[in-house]
Amino acid sequence: MTIEKENVLFGNGDELPSNHSSNPHINEVIALGRRKVLTGGATLGALAFLGVTMPGAASAAEALAKAANTPPFKLRTRLPFEPVMVTRADTITVPAGYTAKAFIPWGTPICGSYPAFLENASNSAQDQAQQTGMHHDGMHFFPMDSKNGIGRQSDHGMLCLNHEYIDAPLLHPNGPTVVNGRRVNVDEVRKEINAHGVSVVEVRRGPRGDWDVLPTARNRRITGATPMQIAGPARGHALMKTRYSPSGTSARGTLNNCANGFTPWATYLTCEENWAGYFASTDETLPRELSRYGIGKAGRYGWETVPGDEFQRFNCTRISRDGTGDYRNEPNTFGWIVEIDPFDPDAVPVKHTALGRFAHEGLVFAPVRPGRPVVCYSGDDSQNEYIYKYVSRDQYRPQRSDGRLLDDGTLYVARYNPDGSGDWLALDINDANFQSACAAAGVTFADQGDVLINTRLAADVVGATKMDRPEWGAVNPDNGDVYFTLTNNGSRREADAPNPRAPNPYGHIIRWREASNDFAGTRFTWDLYLLAGPKNDSRDPTGKPLDESNILASPDGLWFDDEGRLWIQTDMSGSQQTAGPFGNNQMLVSDPKTGEVKRFLVGPYGCEVTGITATPDFRTLFVNIQHPGEGSTPTNFNSIWPDGPGRRPRSATVIVTRDDGRRLM
Repeated sequence: MTIEKENVLFGNGDELPSNHSSNPHINEVIALGRRKVLTGGATLGALAFLGVTMPGAASAAEALAKAANTPPFKLRTRLPFEPVMVTRADTITVPAGYTAKAFIPWGTPICGSYPAFLENASNSAQDQAQQTGMHHDGMHFFPMDSKNGIGRQSDHGMLCLNHEYIDAPLLHPNGPTVVNGRRVNVDEVRKEINAHGVSVVEVRRGPRGDWDVLPTARNRRITGATPMQIAGPARGHALMKTRYSPSGTSARGTLNNCANGFTPWATYLTCEENWAGYFASTDETLPRELSRYGIGKAGRYGWETVPGDEFQRFNCTRISRDGTGDYRNEPNTFGWIVEIDPFDPDAVPVKHTALGRFAHEGLVFAPVRPGRPVVCYSGDDSQNEYIYKYVSRDQYRPQRSDGRLLDDGTLYVARYNPDGSGDWLALDINDANFQSACAAAGVTFADQGDVLINTRLAADVVGATKMDRPEWGAVNPDNGDVYFTLTNNGSRREADAPNPRAPNPYGHIIRWREASNDFAGTRFTWDLYLLAGPKNDSRDPTGKPLDESNILASPDGLWFDDEGRLWIQTDMSGSQQTAGPFGNNQMLVSDPKTGEVKRFLVGPYGCEVTGITATPDFRTLFVNIQHPGEGSTPTNFNSIWPDGPGRRPRSATVIVTRDDGRRLM
């Protein structure tokens, strides 16, 4: 999500930093690791990243060449395209031989009465509930034959995509109606809530390669008001009981749906990221389940200023403004991973509390094997927050496994050690080490539900490593290495050798390898894969500075294709795009076997490039373009993408194909 956003009315707001623990920052760990490099005590991965040649050790290029079975400086390429150069063009730019077409932009009718999108944005809240939402983000294509596993059908499937947030000035004909700081148009607010969430769309590829939306009963919208089930250890917990659900077993809606995941049993996972900004409290003292997550005094869109239960739920002041009661626990029903069955339009979405409550940026699974536990990873997208791993108690069984595997297991948080090793620290109230850490910190939890509702605090207590905004993750299908983007961190104050910037506006990519073959163990080794930034202030995986063909900043989206190429998407701020050397936000491809990195796509002006999935035959790539023309107003459009001059910019999915109809690479 774009970094220059404030938590104010109609702002787009990243979550404000709320980690005030004394846990070590990754900056300190890397700095200490650099000192160990200088004394000969670092791992090959750290040496390769830094471009250091120790006595008796191969250079980074030689080591990578050896791994690829090719001679140095004559590395084979699996990136057979000419890189796209930096550009600020207000269009989609892809390499020669490829075509990119906009698909299902915001407002596309997909269900119900299929109301057409109105160019002046005058569609009602009810219309919006039947159209694709605003600001597309994470996404996955489910082949129609994948109901009980991984399908191979490439011409017909269900496309599920997130809608992270909204630009209120563009969502309404003349922007939102506000009187004396209060929202006064109820339908406008309902429309904003309905523009959030997830779209589930049945799509088909025709004989000429064009894709269409099929008007079927499987299409549906899931919004900020859709009923949800609560599952896992926090189900029925006292802190989950609300006016909507006195039993604490259900919730209303999903919000700020950023990156995503998908399960081995073919269901979609949407992730609630910077949800805290939707709520407000004027209480002088907040309970830890609100304060540690950054609940402020005013909501991002002012929904809490509207009377009535459906809106006052966003006002978590102990006694609400309209005097109708206490909504203190409503925010506790957000910050979860939500499971959606893309093939059953009647299935109620499920919030899985065993996976922890924080600003989830995706959920990526380790390779699954029958008879082994399910393992998955998620980042907490805020400055100085953590990376987590979940290990199910029960084993994966093809054809018999379902979402219950995500309800009973152990949540861990990562500690990165200076010597290149790492530890997964259990957040389990029955774990002896966790109990000792709580006793030493003077922190108590009533039960495991309390631990998970307060996941960030539990991670503080055990001494997890603060990271530079953990975002998307991806697992290399060739060797199981796990990669995570660390987008940036404006709070960095001290420079170090692998991150020679203070603060760090550019970000980097970290990777690790689990010590256990089933990924379920508590030890791993890590290094840094790529250091983003301008020329001479960056490093590719071989340690070489990036150049005009691959400079980037603020890496965010991350995805491996089936041949082990790593696709990297960026989310630079407005100032980085306009004043820096990087141009518009972009998507690059990196080959971990050779270290080669090339820019493949550049988005239109003001957008974020985010969300990526492909058909099994790899002939169609789906990519999401979010908030083109960011900062536009009803009278001043900063972008004309995708519909042309005089028309509102709209987030959309882009379909990328090769002109010859073959596999993309």
